[in-house]
Amino acid sequence: METSNVLIMGAAGRDFHNFNVCFRDQSRSKVRAFTAAQIPNIEGRTYPPVLSGPHHPEGIPIFPEERLEDLIRELEIDEVVFAYSDISYVELMHKASRVHAAGADFVLLGRESTSIKARVPVISICAVRTGAGKSPTTRQICRILKKENIRFVVIRHPMPYGKLESQICQRFASLDDLKAHHCTVEEGEEYAPLIEMGVLVFAGVDYGTILEEAQSEADLIVWDGGNNDWPFYYPDLHIVVTDPHRQGHEERYHPGEANLRMANVVILNKVDTADPANVSLLRKNVQRINPDAVVIEAACVVKVENPESLKGRKVLVVEDGPTLTHGEMSYGAGWIAAKEMGAEILDPRRYAVGSIAKIYDQYPHLGPVLPAMGYSETQLSELAQTIEGSPCDLAVLGTPFDIRKVAPFSKPAVRISYDLEERTSPDLSMIVGNFLRKRLP
Repeated sequence: METSNVLIMGAAGRDFHNFNVCFRDQSRSKVRAFTAAQIPNIEGRTYPPVLSGPHHPEGIPIFPEERLEDLIRELEIDEVVFAYSDISYVELMHKASRVHAAGADFVLLGRESTSIKARVPVISICAVRTGAGKSPTTRQICRILKKENIRFVVIRHPMPYGKLESQICQRFASLDDLKAHHCTVEEGEEYAPLIEMGVLVFAGVDYGTILEEAQSEADLIVWDGGNNDWPFYYPDLHIVVTDPHRQGHEERYHPGEANLRMANVVILNKVDTADPANVSLLRKNVQRINPDAVVIEAACVVKVENPESLKGRKVLVVEDGPTLTHGEMSYGAGWIAAKEMGAEILDPRRYAVGSIAKIYDQYPHLGPVLPAMGYSETQLSELAQTIEGSPCDLAVLGTPFDIRKVAPFSKPAVRISYDLEERTSPDLSMIVGNFLRKRLP
């Protein structure tokens, strides 16, 4: 058979994993390029030879997705493999049409061809959309496992936005490791709360290598998913979080619907703040799409540090970046808390500078909140400048990670935290307990 030329469309995560698992060790296909989207400053790099293997000895260039059609023609691409998550079906098929019109096949690799089997049991936490509540669910699972005295580690979906050859396998045992690995705000938001709980976290680029390292230190693995992607490892218990604030999205986004259909347990999160009618519609959709799944209703309980300081004050609300951007939420937990506490919410648009100002042009659905974007030192500086330049009395930080540690500013600030509170039975403690008795007797 002739060697086929392949281009992988990605966003620095699933794309690299699919290459490592499906293309690195075979010679039938030559991956000529990656394209990059969703995440700033990841194009213009090279997937390095230390990761690309002997069939791609010079590494693989990464181009901006805007060049897709030109690359298909210039590199004589036969197949374009789509490999990123949280994309609407309409947008997904627009990309397929671009590929087909340029003369290549459009390919979606499935779970069977891209998943790795672990030697130890795997509990996965995934979602139907970015920002549905995976992180507090993962923390809840970790609390249960700690109570059961299980030796476990968390492996986080990749966020390798730095120097790839130094991010092959990352181990986070302390907050100092965040600095040592030059983590972005998004990475800090995901890793720090778990590290503060005393949980060992792994992440990186090569999830085969990561799995071998993690299995040497654990009797069970918790997969902490990213966006609405499915796990890189075969899960033995697959927990999927849904969001009634975006009811209907559970069957309109890729690969969120696939996650829902594969789920053993489905959590209807945020029932405390969502319209009850949307909660009811979501429950009916879940039962229709996956009637065998156990359904748990849960609240996303928001806790305010020093709540009395918000009443009547003019506040700038800073929210989790990915939840607002490609998650398409116009607000988050910080906005909800500020409203409940009687604060006056300042619109930060007119005070935004540099790349932060451009975010509002790129995502016009955003409400009067500031996305915590920090993919580079420059962007972190612009985030801090935006906060400093606004005439607010204080900042409300609705991010899981205290951004003042990486983007310091002098304005007073109040932190918001949020946890999962289950409202129905059976709950996660019962489900995980039964699972452990079967798998780790």
